[in-house]
Amino acid sequence: MIIRREFLRLSGATVAASSIGTIALAQAQTGPKLTQILRKDLESQGQIVQETVVSLVEFPPGTAAPWHLHPGAQELLHVIEGSLVVEIEGKGNTLLNAGEAGIIPADIVHLARNESTGATGKALVVHSRAAKDKPLIVLKK
Repeated sequence: MIIRREFLRLSGATVAASSIGTIALAQAQTGPKLTQILRKDLESQGQIVQETVVSLVEFPPGTAAPWHLHPGAQELLHVIEGSLVVEIEGKGNTLLNAGEAGIIPADIVHLARNESTGATGKALVVHSRAAKDKPLIVLKK
């Protein structure tokens, strides 16, 4: 996994160096906007699942979430507008269109991005985790 991350980092540097226009566009974009809708301990679960977090994430054209993982928390991503590409490290890409959903297992390095140049992508994202003390981990690649 470390070799793959290093390869991705070096590949990204090579692509970035060869496409200055893309870099300027990426710098002009802000990033996904996350609006948390619900964060609540679940009741009557016997502490099997302690917390669920529900968020609306808006991806302006050409933006992406950073590479990250959710320790102990699976993620359900349901696209409600536009299209998003979900990339899971070592497993490739999946295109999700409006009305489609995907599940990302806990502890898996991944990202989501909007490859459209003109349309915003929106997704409802749900995380359920066993331990609230395990925060999101953002990776520097």
